[in-house]
Amino acid sequence: MRHAFLALALLAAPAAADEIVTIPFDGTADDADFVVASAIEAEGLVIDYVSNVGEMMERTGADLGLGPSPVGAGARSYLFCSATVSRAVMEADPMNMAHCPYAIFVAEIGGETVVGHKRYADQSMAPVNDLLARIAAGAAE
Repeated sequence: MRHAFLALALLAAPAAADEIVTIPFDGTADDADFVVASAIEAEGLVIDYVSNVGEMMERTGADLGLGPSPVGAGARSYLFCSATVSRAVMEADPMNMAHCPYAIFVAEIGGETVVGHKRYADQSMAPVNDLLARIAAGAAE
């Protein structure tokens, strides 16, 4: 019985939440595109996919009778993976597979261009957090 109570208590305890980190970028989203791509490649990584989020938001907004994209027409998300970092985090917890590939995004929010990424709450994702923070900071310099 005591074990069942402990299990219920653990399930009810709030888990730490992932968060989104943004860094101001001095320039337009188009300017940031080149810099972000270069920062990812400087880490020896290959960009697997570029998601044109802003274009999609503009297109669907028009279809739905909504205004301009809240993230700017030039918003993009760059998806990539690191074999070394991914291996480390999946050795720590195989369920970390769910987080790969990783992403860095560029957006224009509230008149400001930002470079951003997710910061994972789980300690086993610390190597990914370090990689994403390094790339975003390098791009925003």
